[in-house]
Amino acid sequence: MKSIKGNIVQISICSVLLLLAPAASQTKQNANQELIIFHAGSLAIPFDRIIEGFKKENPGVTVLREIAGSRECARKVSELHRPCDILASSDYTVIDGLLIPTYAEWNLKFATNEMTIVYRVKSRRSSEINQQNWFDVLLDKSVSIGRADPDADPCGYRTIMAMKLAELYYGKRGLAEKLLKKDPEYIRPKEVDLLALLETGELDYIFLYRSVAEQHGLKFLALPDKINLKKAEFEDYYKRVSVELSGATPGEKVIQYGSSMVYGVTIPKNSPHPELAGKFIHYLMNKDRGLKIMEQMGQPTVVPSICNTYDELPIEFRKYAIRGK
Repeated sequence: MKSIKGNIVQISICSVLLLLAPAASQTKQNANQELIIFHAGSLAIPFDRIIEGFKKENPGVTVLREIAGSRECARKVSELHRPCDILASSDYTVIDGLLIPTYAEWNLKFATNEMTIVYRVKSRRSSEINQQNWFDVLLDKSVSIGRADPDADPCGYRTIMAMKLAELYYGKRGLAEKLLKKDPEYIRPKEVDLLALLETGELDYIFLYRSVAEQHGLKFLALPDKINLKKAEFEDYYKRVSVELSGATPGEKVIQYGSSMVYGVTIPKNSPHPELAGKFIHYLMNKDRGLKIMEQMGQPTVVPSICNTYDELPIEFRKYAIRGK
């Protein structure tokens, strides 16, 4: 009888060890593996959760991340030649314009957003601001406003586009120029740099993405759809405005036309860990994992979307895209 019990105990222990073996093997396999991620500031909070979930499914992986304006992220690869496994931009056209085809081959769209005006309860004139008078409030000499640098961050040039679209929408000639001349000392490299200035009261209002405002529990004024760059059906209307930006090479200038907001992600050609980066793409694009988190964080997802680099996509990623015309 004791012998039978002993055998049962041994079998049970062996069963447990067999169950633990795959996890232990995976941890050992991933040990000392690093994943380098450059991403937009507006992805900071959702990527916190996405990276946390990815690491749980891939124990032993270390994620090194750098948060900056999307154009700055791209230039770390194209100009500084920094190694990067994942580059996620708040504007997919940054990847198209600054990285493809020299530094990346493809680009997957995965989420959207919209422009808003963010403020505090104690911001000057906050009790009266609305969709009909916000520009008058912002132009008040007693009010301070901030925005992101258009050459570093898509939020910066989208702010300018929103101002120009507002000029068209409200029929107020010269409105954009007046807004752009207001408080130039409060231009920062990326939109999230402005949050501290807002929260301390140095700024009354900032132009910011809706998702960031919601994630930080801030008050915001929603703008009309013909101004907020949210709706794909207004694409032709958005294209009526443009902004001149620095190009892919020093001294080069390019024209960026208005378009609806779409985030993009790629694996640069210089990725030191392409296989691990591929696993992250699959996690990000999974509707029950990465995309679910994006939705929960206030950023509607757009997977699958039309992909103009469909033929360059690795076959395993094509299920996340639709071939462009």
